[in-house]
Amino acid sequence: MDLILSIPPILFAITIHEYAHGYVAHRLGDPTPYFAGRLTLNPVRHIDPIGAIVFLLAGFGWAKPVPIDSSRLGIRGMRKVSFAGPLANLLTGICSGLVARIIPDSAFFLPLFKIFYFSLILNIAFGLFNLIPIPPLDGSHILESYLPFSYRLSYRRIAPYGMMILIIAIFFDRLTGIGILWGWIGPVINIFSTILVGRPFFHL
Repeated sequence: MDLILSIPPILFAITIHEYAHGYVAHRLGDPTPYFAGRLTLNPVRHIDPIGAIVFLLAGFGWAKPVPIDSSRLGIRGMRKVSFAGPLANLLTGICSGLVARIIPDSAFFLPLFKIFYFSLILNIAFGLFNLIPIPPLDGSHILESYLPFSYRLSYRRIAPYGMMILIIAIFFDRLTGIGILWGWIGPVINIFSTILVGRPFFHL
């Protein structure tokens, strides 16, 4: 039942993340997301079927990246576009937590509470995870935008290996429990959950 109730929050977290990228790019003068049909909150337009299945099975996945013409935006514009996705998730998570807080504490409203509570947890986790500076995550583009030009070119050389590095790091975390990637995300989620809903999500 919890898995079923988590599906709407997962879909919305992915959708709002990609929509935010496209919206900010469009506002900054890049019509590419609009012509690609990505300025919509319809999850069908943003979801990668394989990425969604992997997310349900393994706890991580991916969406279809919004096409962006970086030549129209420049380095500062791309920084804003990269920040937009994680920021949208963090704000969505906070709003979800505030709604969960006011839902009556009863068995009748429990499914509704869980949907918004899962939305809080998933959006905060998704937003924080995407800030990790490993390609192709948004954090890598943000970090790159602050690097001097010469270092920026060197940093781009790891991009083709970024997904492999990320997958290895995720499985290394799970096998060893060291928590290089997730070790800092759990405590931050607990802070948001405790402040907004009145209880931690993880018992660390």
